[in-house]
Amino acid sequence: MQTSLILANVGKHIDLQADEAAFFASLLKEKQVKRKQLLLRENEICLHSAFVNTGCLRGYTVDKNGYEHILQFAPAGWWIADMYSMLTRQPGELFIDALEDTEVLLLHVDDRDLLMREIPKFERFFRIILENSLVSFRQRLLENLGLPALERYLLFCKRYPMLIDHLPQKQIAAYIGVTPEFLSKMRAEMRAKNRR
Repeated sequence: MQTSLILANVGKHIDLQADEAAFFASLLKEKQVKRKQLLLRENEICLHSAFVNTGCLRGYTVDKNGYEHILQFAPAGWWIADMYSMLTRQPGELFIDALEDTEVLLLHVDDRDLLMREIPKFERFFRIILENSLVSFRQRLLENLGLPALERYLLFCKRYPMLIDHLPQKQIAAYIGVTPEFLSKMRAEMRAKNRR
């Protein structure tokens, strides 16, 4: 199991001794998720945080008309979970699936709690992750409520620069809340303006 990326991620916020890193790694479960395979379904209880080692996941909901609303992409080096479900232990509303063949490291919620009891500095790590998630979702909500589509697209490009040329236009459009046709037109206008 490859743990260097997740240990680097943790190391941004807390310093681990070798034995602490080994204990943390021992709690992780490696999982291969094929393209389009679901890691979590709506109405399931989310019992794991997933850290993306390679590939890309997305978290989304589907409305009553069948339209997907993407809340988050999780490329390599990012965490993803249905936080509401995981914290309340209630069925969630998110689907999480793979946009390409993806390798994740899963941390069960009970193991996360054990980790925080055994190595208290992990409480700081998970608090920071939760705070960053809260800030990100709040910012995203305000962007969707108050910004025009072009600005939402430019923020997407800033937030996910590694995905701009990697994702299908349909996925980007679902994330910023426009149709693929509107996104295509908007991108064409941007290219024409940049050529002038």
